[in-house]
Amino acid sequence: MSGFFGVASKKDCIFDLFFGTDYHSHLGTRRGGMAVYGEGGFNRAIHNIENSPFRTKFERDFDEMKGNIGIGCISDNEPQPLLVRSHLGNFAIATVGRINNIDELVKKAFSEGTTHFLEMSGGSINATELTAALINRGATIPEGIRYAQSMIDGSMSILILVPNGIYCARDKFGRTPVVIGKKSDSYCVAFESFSYLNLGYSHLKELGPGEIDFMTADGVEVLSPALDKMKICTFLWIYYGYPASSYEGINVEKMRYNCGALLAKRDTVEADSVAGLPDSGTAHAVGYANYSKLPLTRPFVKYTHTWPRSFMPQNQKRRDLIAHMKLIPIDEMIRNKRLVLIDDSLVRGTQMHGTANFLYTNGAKEVHIRLACPPLLYGCPYLNFSRSNSSLELIARRKIAELEGSDDERFVQKYSDPDSPEYEAMVEKIRSELKFTSLKYHRLDDMLTATGASPCKFCTYCWNGKKD
Repeated sequence: MSGFFGVASKKDCIFDLFFGTDYHSHLGTRRGGMAVYGEGGFNRAIHNIENSPFRTKFERDFDEMKGNIGIGCISDNEPQPLLVRSHLGNFAIATVGRINNIDELVKKAFSEGTTHFLEMSGGSINATELTAALINRGATIPEGIRYAQSMIDGSMSILILVPNGIYCARDKFGRTPVVIGKKSDSYCVAFESFSYLNLGYSHLKELGPGEIDFMTADGVEVLSPALDKMKICTFLWIYYGYPASSYEGINVEKMRYNCGALLAKRDTVEADSVAGLPDSGTAHAVGYANYSKLPLTRPFVKYTHTWPRSFMPQNQKRRDLIAHMKLIPIDEMIRNKRLVLIDDSLVRGTQMHGTANFLYTNGAKEVHIRLACPPLLYGCPYLNFSRSNSSLELIARRKIAELEGSDDERFVQKYSDPDSPEYEAMVEKIRSELKFTSLKYHRLDDMLTATGASPCKFCTYCWNGKKD
């Protein structure tokens, strides 16, 4: 994933830009960047943040950068913001999204006169650079944004910094949020709605799907109105959204409480306590405990002071090791206990298998796993929150392939029905392999009910394969 933040102010914007961007650090682990426009023109800094927080890497830039308008980005993939010179003028660009048809778009760009793209490590092309190239096909920046979004297979939300303001564009199906805040002398744009609250901004608006606005220190102008169809990513609430944020008026923490309560409502397990796997399982566990009346405990605590972050490291074994090493057991909360452990999801199964073994090794009598979303059956084609290269990296798909003797997608749909015998067999195969005492997933209908909004607004592709 990635996250971005932008400020247009009547005074120097660096303080707000620095801390507003930093508030998006949970969305990426590889690159951080800021670009501002001031008296000397554009100024930009990009740093590797894989083993150090954004703040420590940008302390010197904080002192040296000056300007009234700027954009910042935390990225889990490509370096950004990028500085671009084109027939549309000079601008800086940051994006959040994913392009599935990169090869096709690059080939088309070469045929239409583009001479080159800069390669990143591994031979890939920076998706933000490609997006800028598509935008430059337009006669104006808004026209170019609309063209780029029409050509991209995937999703793409965009901030473009120009000398007099910031173009703010939400992807055409609203899969990721773009929100705007205001205070007396400034406006800001963000991915996370909580990111500007401590900076003195209040909520102004949330862009709709496909909407394009132009933001200056004096106000916000709608250049292209919102489209009708919304398919926002449901995983915003389940996993990677920050608890203090709200999307489409739905608070993340409250939705997770609701999720946990609905999990408990369908559960009959007998246990001594319930716990959430830190951090994203915690709020779901609070909701479960409140409904079930089981005591909420912390059988382990998370030590994060010196460990590098493990949100999405490139090496899966390293990620699993770091996740395990961060958890410190509390013997009195584990030994001889029947535990209900709740997490947001089960992807490959390696971390949860290690966690269950960890609890058994520390004396747990039973480990009952409850998950806040249904089995993941399809890789996400819209956002870069998963690095799965094959469907068989998903444990549910591996179990389906074992049951069917094939990974043919024709067999998958019947396993998405929580009332089917195929679903029950798949879940039992997962439970048996990972050695849980019991295993239950959230139902898709219950999970969507937990949002309190119309189900048609949400993207559920990774659970049921339905794109639109």
